[in-house]
Amino acid sequence: MSEAARSDGWSRAFAPASVGNIGVGFDLLGFSIDGPRDVVSVRRSGGDGVRILRIEGDVPGARDLPLEAEANTAGRALLELRQAIGAGFGFDVVIEKGIALGSGLGGSAASCVAALVAANALLERPLSRDELYRFALDGESVSSGSRHGDNVAPMLLGGVVMALEDRMIPLPVPDWLWSVVVHPDQVLHTRRAREVLQAPYSLHDAVAQSRHLALFLTGLQREDRRLIGEGLRDVLVEPRRSSLIPGFDAVKAAALDSGALGASISGAGPSVFAWFESRDLADAAGHAMQQAFANAGFASRCYLSPVAGPRSESLPATGVSA
Repeated sequence: MSEAARSDGWSRAFAPASVGNIGVGFDLLGFSIDGPRDVVSVRRSGGDGVRILRIEGDVPGARDLPLEAEANTAGRALLELRQAIGAGFGFDVVIEKGIALGSGLGGSAASCVAALVAANALLERPLSRDELYRFALDGESVSSGSRHGDNVAPMLLGGVVMALEDRMIPLPVPDWLWSVVVHPDQVLHTRRAREVLQAPYSLHDAVAQSRHLALFLTGLQREDRRLIGEGLRDVLVEPRRSSLIPGFDAVKAAALDSGALGASISGAGPSVFAWFESRDLADAAGHAMQQAFANAGFASRCYLSPVAGPRSESLPATGVSA
C-alpha cells in the first residue's frame, strides 16, 4: 500500500479520454489524449463488496449513472478485482465524471480504469497494468455490451495501443504526431452506433480495410507520414456511422483541407478526430473543424494533444470525503 493511500485511507487516480478504433482499427486500436478526464477515489472498507458513495460532475450523462456496483463500470471492475485477489475487504468509491457519456471519448471506460488504478495503490501487492487489463474489460462491458479494449488499453498504457482479448501491445508513436479531437454538443451511445454495423460486409471492403490497417501500422513503425496517411482510411465503419453525426462530412473535409494525414470518427462518435504532422497544423485545423460543426448548428469543444497521450496515474488523495 502506498504512503499516500495510508495517510487518509483514500487513493485517487485519473484516467484520460481516449479515441477508440482510430478509424482503421475497429475494436482493436486506440490512443489517449491530453484533454478531459475522469477522477475516481477509492478506500478500503470493512464490508465484503463495493459501494459507490456518490457520482459527481456536470457533464452530460453523469447524473444518470447507476450507484449499484454491478451496473456501474467502475463498480463492476472493482468487484471482479476483489474476487480475483480474494480480498478480505471491500471498497468505497467516489466518481468525479469529467468525460461526457455518449461522446466517443471513452466516457464509460475512464471510470473503471481510474477506479482500478486507485484501488491498486491500496493493495499490499499491487498488480501490473497488464494484470489490471482484464478487470478493465469487465467494467467496460457493462456499458458497451462487449469486451473490447480499444479505450481502456490506451488509458492504462498511454499513447497508441493495440488491444487484444487477452493483452495490450503498445505501438511506437512519432513525437511529431499531433491530434485534434472535436466534440460537438451531440450524444451518440455506443449501443446505438453498433446497431448500424450488423449487416454483412463485402469481401472487397474487408480486404481494403486490411490493406489500410497494414499501411497504418507500418507507417507508425517507420515514422512514415505518407504511409500513416494512406492507411488512416476507414471503409467499413465510418460510411455506416457518419450519417448518425450531423455535420460529420463537413468537419472531416475541414480537417483534410487543413493538412490532416487522416480523419475519422472518434470511437462510436459523435466526436471527430484528425492526425497532423505538427502542432501548428493541428491547432489551425481545430478551429476549422469547430466552425464546420457550428455551420451545422452545433457548438463544440476542441482538444489538442500529442498522439502519444498520457496514461492513467495516481493523484494526491486530498480533500476526499465520504
